[in-house]
Amino acid sequence: MSYSSAEAEHKAIAYMAFEKVWLKNLLMELSFRQFEPMPMHCDNQSAIYIAQNHVFHERTKHIEIDCHFVRNAWTKKVVMFHFTPFSKQLVDLLTKVVSPQVFSNLCNKLDMLDLYAPA
Repeated sequence: MSYSSAEAEHKAIAYMAFEKVWLKNLLMELSFRQFEPMPMHCDNQSAIYIAQNHVFHERTKHIEIDCHFVRNAWTKKVVMFHFTPFSKQLVDLLTKVVSPQVFSNLCNKLDMLDLYAPA
């Protein structure tokens, strides 16, 4: 259970960081080298600040293990964070109710076609 949206987003970041660390290790075992940090996009700046800033440690004791793991992955340059505003989150097209304008923009970014449009 999460007490705030920042905590919920941070738990999602921690899970995704774990998956990216696992994937990087798998690629290394297969002799593929990933030198650049893997990007992580988040629409919650508080969650990004928690992940990058050790000052937030005292305020987030209940998610301490996640904080340490994500911060460690960030300092080792395994992952890097990008703030992506709500209107540019492609997954929101499939998971949230969005305005017609945002819906149209996201569909265009995904190169989706209307199957029922007149030919």
